[in-house]
Amino acid sequence: MDFDFTEDQEALRDAVRRFVDKDYDFERRRQIVRAGGFDRGVWDALAGLGLAALAVPEAHGGLGLGAVDAMVVMEELGRGLVMEPLAQGAFIAPALLAHAPEAVQADWLPRIAGGEALVVLAHQEARSRYRLNQVSTRASGDRLSGVKSLVAAVDQTDAWIVPARVSGGESDAGGIALYLVAKDAPGVHTRAYQLHDGSRAGELHLADTPATLIAGPEQGLALLELAADIGIAAQAAEAVGVMERYLALTLDYMNTRKQFGVAIASFQALRHRAADVKMQLELARSMSYYATLRLGDAPAVRRRALSQAKVQLGQAMRFVGQQCTQLHGGIGVTDEYVGSHYFKRLTVMEMQWGDTLHHLGEVSARMQDTAGVFA
Repeated sequence: MDFDFTEDQEALRDAVRRFVDKDYDFERRRQIVRAGGFDRGVWDALAGLGLAALAVPEAHGGLGLGAVDAMVVMEELGRGLVMEPLAQGAFIAPALLAHAPEAVQADWLPRIAGGEALVVLAHQEARSRYRLNQVSTRASGDRLSGVKSLVAAVDQTDAWIVPARVSGGESDAGGIALYLVAKDAPGVHTRAYQLHDGSRAGELHLADTPATLIAGPEQGLALLELAADIGIAAQAAEAVGVMERYLALTLDYMNTRKQFGVAIASFQALRHRAADVKMQLELARSMSYYATLRLGDAPAVRRRALSQAKVQLGQAMRFVGQQCTQLHGGIGVTDEYVGSHYFKRLTVMEMQWGDTLHHLGEVSARMQDTAGVFA
């Protein structure tokens, strides 16, 4: 199989890398964290690069590119620890809105492509524990009531895509529809906070809030699962960029830090640990490719593949983060050093879109009775 990228994809990678290196250095990021974890100017700059239009169909003013292009972008944003929720606004939202009525698409997709509108998925609830079918937010006609948690940049967005239950119990697979809620709708209240890595999230409270139907209960859960899988694939690529950059920082530190008059990179035990980190990075990279290439498969195949990828990525993120931090010694946990922020980002990502244990259970539940051993 040919894993070479096209010239256009390499040009896209170079453009995003130049932006990260020039306009999103560590000091700029620290300023954004101190200001709350989101910068609309950065979002506008990403849109100016065409990234907000990446997955929007050409008919609505977008570029109509695919999952591999998104993977290339997310790797480079991971290198720079960019906090603005590009995967949410540029990949997940267009994928869901593509199933909305034509009038809704015509209203929102061109604005997403141009960067004028940031739309994110608000699906997590306090009792969901990563289960997508666990939805207590209720829809009564075209009005929603409920609370969503850990919504990306909750108070900085222009609209949210909200799963709500139109029928059945809180954990039923059926009866879930998807709605679009504008930020200025009556009954909307947000409470923002910062996550451990400095990025902005928060709670979305809806009280008899008017909403626009995107997809009915016959499609709702299936589309929500697709959104989660797109999120996992994007995060896998981002994690590869984070780990690759953190390893490079670690190797540079090992080559400059001296003990007993020599660089610690000359110590065989530490070289072996660095080699183990490189192995985990490459395993993660291969599973990131696997996740991206499986996004177009049938839902059952896709869901298992993305859970498999998340298990491997979760293990790699934890191993790489811990080992690189330990190889730095005390400086590796100081806020003034950039490496500690890579560790924080890896820690947060391991918990998003379902942690490693959750997806291990998902993989197990989707295995055949014999697991292929006695077939």
